[in-house]
Amino acid sequence: QVQLVESGGGLVQPGGSLRLSCTASGIVFRMYDMNWYRQAPGRLREYVATATSGGSTTYADSAKGRFTISRDNAKNTVYLQMNSLKPEDTAVYYCNANLLGMGYWGQGTQVTVSS
Repeated sequence: QVQLVESGGGLVQPGGSLRLSCTASGIVFRMYDMNWYRQAPGRLREYVATATSGGSTTYADSAKGRFTISRDNAKNTVYLQMNSLKPEDTAVYYCNANLLGMGYWGQGTQVTVSS
């Protein structure tokens, strides 16, 4: 049984930081590209960042320069370090594992940026 479990969300003031974690089980983690997506109320789910199985990273324009994705294959965990948070970053953040089009999703973790 595949499980992706996100953690680290919460309430933070504008300009603050959070680090999200996603720990996977039931998959050969090192083989999967790991992605973060987010969905704000009333909006479609949108792409945030990728850490590929080969070690490269890509970001949505909204995340560039503020967010950093990383992975620890020994811990089956992918991270999203989010700095300089803005109210528009408020969303449920989802972890996704993808291998040749076969994907799995976590349950999401809420991030709220508000003063």
